[in-house]
Amino acid sequence: MAGSPSLFEHELPPGLHYRDDFITEAEERALLDAIAGIVFSDFEMRGVVARRRVAFFGQSYDRMTAGPFPSFLLPLRASVARWAGVEADAFAMALINEYRPGSPIGWHRDAPQYDIVAGISLLSPCRMKFRPYRSAASTVLPPARRSATHDIVLARRSAYLMTRESRTAYEHHIPPVTDLRYSVTFRTLR
Repeated sequence: MAGSPSLFEHELPPGLHYRDDFITEAEERALLDAIAGIVFSDFEMRGVVARRRVAFFGQSYDRMTAGPFPSFLLPLRASVARWAGVEADAFAMALINEYRPGSPIGWHRDAPQYDIVAGISLLSPCRMKFRPYRSAASTVLPPARRSATHDIVLARRSAYLMTRESRTAYEHHIPPVTDLRYSVTFRTLR
């Protein structure tokens, strides 16, 4: 499941690492076949139901146990861990997202209890945009409209690692996708 580094026209946020072809077509097909048997749930954050559906394994956002990692995710977690330079068990949470056409993720930083965030794109590409994080306490009234400062296409079968500043000093979002897409994300605890 190794890939080679990819070159981009735009500078990426510090601490963001990206690899095209992190998994093979056969590995993607096996993951998609296994994901077809997963039961997804609606995702609610701060009282709002997102358009994407999710399945949690290991530890969920509320620090509750969500059920064991399914065996089909263990080889992928091991590959991501080798790339990140950590033990596979350091990834305490796995999240599979199902993005139906038109599904976005709004601007956010991942929950503070997590450190490294690793993601693998399946079935179709998407854009991921970044902008410097600004806490609600630091906003000017009225809040000024902010734009993305970094933009990357997450290709099918690619992977990314968000570490250091890309995790703490930036927030990110995914605009609405045009085609069905799945992502598998793993998170280490701080």
